[in-house]
Amino acid sequence: MIRYALVCGTGHAFDGWFRNSADFDAEVAAGRLACPLCGSAEVGKALMAPAVAKGAVAETGAAADAPAPIALAAGPAEAKRQALFAALREIRRKVAAEADYVGPRFAEQARRIHYGEDEARHIWGEASRDEAVALLEEGIAVHPLPALPEDGH
Repeated sequence: MIRYALVCGTGHAFDGWFRNSADFDAEVAAGRLACPLCGSAEVGKALMAPAVAKGAVAETGAAADAPAPIALAAGPAEAKRQALFAALREIRRKVAAEADYVGPRFAEQARRIHYGEDEARHIWGEASRDEAVALLEEGIAVHPLPALPEDGH
């Protein structure tokens, strides 16, 4: 088995395990590899340091403690994942376009609107988990925006 440090066309780094370099080349040529963060099928090898095997070597030539082979393949499951992320991105785009951004004052502003101290309108911003729970306990409807790969999640 060989582990390659991979990078997509947008610069996301990830790893892939292959039986040999020919298998990697075949997967890339067939378009079966995709970035796990953005779904880009533009995948190539990144610069990496050589690995030194540790432990006993089995008949396959792989170290006994080597991880099982894994590679992200593009296909129906990946298409569904990308469709889900596209829908989540659309939700975030719509909220940002149609609601007022109040930043870290979200909890304060939500209360002011709820209790009639400020004009009724849609807002978005940042709140801690504890602040969001407190708002919900007060009967103020709040919803977290979905975390996306480009947010570092």
